[in-house]
Amino acid sequence: MVHDSPDNPDDRARKAPPAAASDTPPERLAGPDVDPAAAGGDDEDDALLPDILEESGAVGEGPLATGHEAIERAVRLAPTSPGVYRMLNANADVLYVGKAKNVKKRLSSYARQSAPLPARILRMIAATVTVEIVSTTTETEALLLEANLIKQLRPRFNVQLRDDKSFPYILITGDHWAPQILKHRGAQTRPGRYFGPFASAGAVNRTITALQRAFLIRSCTDSFFESRTRPCLLHQIRRCAGPCTREIDFGGYSTLVREASDFLSGKSHAVKQELAGEMEKASNELEFERAALYRDRLAALSAIQSQQGINPRTVEEADVFAIHQEGGFSCVEVFFFRTGQNWGNRAYFPRAEKSFTPEEVLGSFLAQFYDDKPPPRNILLSHDIEESELLANALSIKAGHKVEVTAPKRGEKKELVTHALTNAREALGRKLADTATQSRLLEAMAATLSLPHVPKRIEVYDNSHIQGTNAVGAMIVAGPDGFVKNQYRKFNIKSEGITPGDDFAMMREVLERRFKRLINPPEDAAKEGNKAKDDDFPQWPDLVIIDGGRGQLNAVREIFANLGLTQVSLMSVAKGPDRDAGRETLFMPEREAIKLEPRDPVLYLIQRLRDEAHRFVIGSHRKLRKKDIREAGLQEIPGIGPSRKRALLHHFGTLKEIERASIADLGKVPGVSAESARRIFEYFHPQPG
Repeated sequence: MVHDSPDNPDDRARKAPPAAASDTPPERLAGPDVDPAAAGGDDEDDALLPDILEESGAVGEGPLATGHEAIERAVRLAPTSPGVYRMLNANADVLYVGKAKNVKKRLSSYARQSAPLPARILRMIAATVTVEIVSTTTETEALLLEANLIKQLRPRFNVQLRDDKSFPYILITGDHWAPQILKHRGAQTRPGRYFGPFASAGAVNRTITALQRAFLIRSCTDSFFESRTRPCLLHQIRRCAGPCTREIDFGGYSTLVREASDFLSGKSHAVKQELAGEMEKASNELEFERAALYRDRLAALSAIQSQQGINPRTVEEADVFAIHQEGGFSCVEVFFFRTGQNWGNRAYFPRAEKSFTPEEVLGSFLAQFYDDKPPPRNILLSHDIEESELLANALSIKAGHKVEVTAPKRGEKKELVTHALTNAREALGRKLADTATQSRLLEAMAATLSLPHVPKRIEVYDNSHIQGTNAVGAMIVAGPDGFVKNQYRKFNIKSEGITPGDDFAMMREVLERRFKRLINPPEDAAKEGNKAKDDDFPQWPDLVIIDGGRGQLNAVREIFANLGLTQVSLMSVAKGPDRDAGRETLFMPEREAIKLEPRDPVLYLIQRLRDEAHRFVIGSHRKLRKKDIREAGLQEIPGIGPSRKRALLHHFGTLKEIERASIADLGKVPGVSAESARRIFEYFHPQPG
């Protein structure tokens, strides 16, 4: 889908290229292809499988009778109009959110004690003590409100969409005389044209790289662009037309931008024909170098389309959803088709009980999926859902254009759905295999370390600092499905009495802050929403791992003893000689040191856990330090006075560009010696302790 920014692109500032800059490696020039105002995390981690929600057996008559009584009270006051109802338990937790055309009639079906209902519904009724009702004007409003509340409240008995990230777009900017191409997430407020959504950041990056080769549009930031006096290496390797130094005039660059916009708008055939014609014309005029340039651009366009895989002939704009269920899990595969091009696919693993049918999971998934995304004109499904017409009406109102929701039975649309279904089946198969492997590793770990039971939640702690400054601690979490990244936490060290570099004191602060909150949870914890509880993932760890030897282990044992923690297993991991991986020593309380074989799968798992904690804490430390650096500017670098600061800023334009520069680039600045360049580089790129 193509979006034009509401801002007027004709109000562009036509700026001439001023001041000087030096050559820069292409890997750095190609980097800033993300809108800095709207850039989010680009980690495209696969979704994790949710816990299987097992159905219990019989329900006690007492609780079930209590639930029926609560629902009967609600029925007496319920309206006969459309609305949304919420079932709550004794702790005021929302168990289920539902909608109905006639709320009174729907609740009455739950209140009938003789009605044959699935075990899932009986368990929900048994836990219900209160029912809250919100009336709506239409059933369409009720559907949209229901989807919004499910995503917000994450009720136990609803299908839940998990790993719901925003999708990236390609933006060709409209606020500069030489438009820039970049990746964009978030609100579309910057002037320009937006093309998307794409399924992943990787798909966007590959497309932008190929588009640069095909259309030679710049990807550098405006500040970098304005500082050039000679073209960068991207121009020399034919990935940019060099508008910064007028290697191409305004009219020629505008033509390139128009061609790129046409290609992304679906006019790829016309663009390729135009380029082929120009190549032939140049060849006939014996301008073989120009003909070779057009040849390379055509090859780049072909590469884009080959990367996209399947490209439909008759489907201009559609999202394709296919669901596959196996082993109590569901996988929904989504393909995005815009302007007749395949813009990627992604697998989702919604949380749902085994008793839900594919149609029920898919219907609930769709309403939540489009809660914060613009729907296309066509939505193609692998299964007929009960409320397809209602969903189509709701999405049409939301989008401002007609939206069709269908399950095609023949033709190219059916082929697209079949292709998506195959991908869903394969994605779930891979995920089940990964989960089984992780489960076996945890079982082996429990046996090797003589743990009381197989750990469901493992927490790993590490800290990072440079001579005590910007000290930060971090916790990563892993379980049967691998790393649980929404449970990661960082701790900015706050204690003023800690001696700089005192790792023991820093670890004490981190652990005390973590476990005191578990022992004495704040009163508003329920209001804040606890994702661990919502996902049936334990809040208390079964095993805590720290980086260090016997000394660190004893220090943490003392901390745990002071907190009264006895139910948590504890282990420390000491690096091997010369810090070699595979030669680690494991320490546990009241036991001899444990040495595992270098190829032992359990040791490999422990290494992965420790390395992930180290990666996360180093990243957290660097973000904190960069924030301080940007706030302080260049004042803190020893030996760099006002003259050199001015020279650096004049040469690079911004502090961010100075931070990105290599030692060689820094050494090219007038007045900056090799030693000063090294000192500046090490200031921005220190090695944390």
